[in-house]
Amino acid sequence: MGSKREKLEALVYWRDPISSGIVFGATLVVLLSFAYMSLISVVAYLAMFIQSACILLRLYKTALQTVNKTNESHPFQEYLDLDIRLPQEKAEEVSKLAVVHVNAVLVELRRLLLAEDLVDSAKFFGILWVLTYVGALFNGLTLIIIGFVALFTLPKVYENNKTQIDQNIEVVRSKIAELTNKVRAAIPIGKKNPETKKKE
Repeated sequence: MGSKREKLEALVYWRDPISSGIVFGATLVVLLSFAYMSLISVVAYLAMFIQSACILLRLYKTALQTVNKTNESHPFQEYLDLDIRLPQEKAEEVSKLAVVHVNAVLVELRRLLLAEDLVDSAKFFGILWVLTYVGALFNGLTLIIIGFVALFTLPKVYENNKTQIDQNIEVVRSKIAELTNKVRAAIPIGKKNPETKKKE
């Protein structure tokens, strides 16, 4: 788990510019392809491209073996021998983790939608209201592309300007906390009943 996280961080923070560039460029091309073609077409063209490259390399290696009269193994034998099946234990572990996260999201949504805490629900309403404008300006695919580009740019920008960004975030956070406390003080309904807290 740790090694996967480290690999992802290395890609996102451009530790190896060549690897990060290949992953970023290839994924961005695929995402942009979805804007002009259907999912089925993109998957079919991508599979055809990979298969064509593999067939050409296999033919090239076979021709070399014939000319040199050697008996080399299949050029992709290393990958053909890999066990790509998902272990049952891993599948169960992932499904249990997914259930925990889904349950936590459902409980939080119920709390926000049914206005258990008026201030938190008002914040959530504000976020939803902003999302209606975001949805009107961009479709889902555009948001995915923007999110992907942000994933490969914002961490590096943050790393290079960490001190200044942290100071600005802290100022904004303190202002929001101050405003939230004022609203909570003005609206006692937003506070949880002490008896409810004891029960929890």
